Amino acid sequence: MSLKINNPDNIPESVVFEAVKMMERESGRTVQEISIRRTGGQDEYGITPVFEPVPFQRIRRITGYLVGDLDRFNNAKRAEVDDRVKHCTIC
Repeated sequence: MSLKINNPDNIPESVVFEAVKMMERESGRTVQEISIRRTGGQDEYGITPVFEPVPFQRIRRITGYLVGDLDRFNNAKRAEVDDRVKHCTIC
């Protein structure tokens, strides 16, 4: 995916790309979009980055265990999960 740049003050590309490199280095994530504008003096900028989404795994408490999925459950534990009463408020 290419970097989307919102640069209404026509700040030099070298400054924009240096800001992107710094943010990626500090956060460990990829910048997908950046808005940059002057906020005061010659070298003062307001920068608003949009980073790539962070994948996450849902963790649930099932039959006394914290799990993300049921891959590690044996057949008895899977049967316990199937027998549980499921409460749904939006169904």
